Amino acid sequence: MNRKINLFIFEQHDEVSNELLIKLRKESRLNKIYVLTKKGDYSQLKGAEAIFTESFFSSKTFNEIIKESGENHTALLFEHEGFEAGQFCFERISEIIEQTNSGIIYSDYYLKGKDRRQNKPLIDYQIGSVRDEFDFGALVTINRNALKILRINKEPDFRFAGWYDLRLKISENFKLFHVREPLYSLNRIDFRKSGQKQFDYVKADNRTIQKEMETAFTNHLKRIGAFLNHGSIIEYFDDNFPVEASVIIPVKNRVQTIGAAIKSALSQTANFNFNVIVVNNHSTDGTKEVIEGFSAVDKRVIQIVPERKDLGIGGCWNVAINDYRCGKFAVQLDSDDVYKDEQTLQKIVDAFYKEQAAMVIGSYTLTNFNFEKIPPGDILHDEWTQENGHNNALRINGFGAPRAFYTPIIRNVRFPNVSYGEDYAVGLAISRRYKIARIFEPLYYCRRWENNTDNDLPIEKLNEYNLYKDSIRTIEILARKALNEGNE
Repeated sequence: MNRKINLFIFEQHDEVSNELLIKLRKESRLNKIYVLTKKGDYSQLKGAEAIFTESFFSSKTFNEIIKESGENHTALLFEHEGFEAGQFCFERISEIIEQTNSGIIYSDYYLKGKDRRQNKPLIDYQIGSVRDEFDFGALVTINRNALKILRINKEPDFRFAGWYDLRLKISENFKLFHVREPLYSLNRIDFRKSGQKQFDYVKADNRTIQKEMETAFTNHLKRIGAFLNHGSIIEYFDDNFPVEASVIIPVKNRVQTIGAAIKSALSQTANFNFNVIVVNNHSTDGTKEVIEGFSAVDKRVIQIVPERKDLGIGGCWNVAINDYRCGKFAVQLDSDDVYKDEQTLQKIVDAFYKEQAAMVIGSYTLTNFNFEKIPPGDILHDEWTQENGHNNALRINGFGAPRAFYTPIIRNVRFPNVSYGEDYAVGLAISRRYKIARIFEPLYYCRRWENNTDNDLPIEKLNEYNLYKDSIRTIEILARKALNEGNE
């Protein structure tokens, strides 16, 4: 039986037009249309009922939606600017949601430009697709059977995390299904580059929202058995390391920036011995010669050219940390970036001993190529708490920088041999068992320029990266469940 669909339109940017409603009323599969609004009198609109709300994504709003859903499936239209249903869009949705018995289905769509439509592919949902900004597109449909289970669930009462909380709960009992067909068209809303969007969640005005998201996610981990208490501290041993610390710089074809990075590392003043291990991943642009210029005059600079030619950034890290010259602590420095001052390395090593941690993560300042501060400025990742940071880390997309590791631990964990998300993967794995210490002051200048790997990603590459990070979260959630069950 193909049931009908109740459609709820979120009036977020502009008023919902009569023209859109007239088109939607012609869709035979739609039963009722509701407009969620914070303002206005909708008595003049034909064929729709108004639901007034103070917050579109509150628990109260979604409880109202659940109450109105009745025996029909429920579709949520989060963006209506330029929305146009494709051929048999809602018929296809109704058929697939019943044929698959999925809790939620979502689909690819078209972005409408001046003269053409561009396909906007999304990615498949998996256990680890738990970041709150997971892209479902503009149109999401919820199975009536999923809403029956959740009908009028009033706890907790979120103002902003109602949708996030709802879809996490549905995912615990139903699969979330991605239809790899463009079922509708939409005007493009956000024109910013991927490198600009990735820092949205650290903005100060998002702090209250982020705390709600953390609460919803922590509750989800508890329900599925993946919540962990904080990790254990480390007893450091004198393992006869050649130096106390090594600055690790993986590099490939960064002749413009590698010199500044090495200078920054060598300028550190510390009460211990350290070296700088530069893993030159077969550069062809003159990077090798720049490194040799430093190593010729300062024996602390060690250049390693791996035998293998199939290494990503993670693979280069594995080469460095397993080299006999690696120090007791391995400290990250990207070839684009520099430390903020000469005390950075000392502060990081001091934090290891003070906190007895397996990993220390600092904070950084975003700059342009000329080290001029750019928005959003200082990235502190101060959403991290010692009590719950290791759990909340599964929800967000990164740990921060610079990152440093107790070498015996990171040798055992190892980096995945990739060039995106390798640091996130090891951070999650370490936090599963061990304490991570944080330094909430900028230690590092992170340069944003056109050659950054994530500056302006095409949609296919962005999807690839997001899919990979979700897979890392899937692995980690399953590992944490196994640990709690005593099966790891």
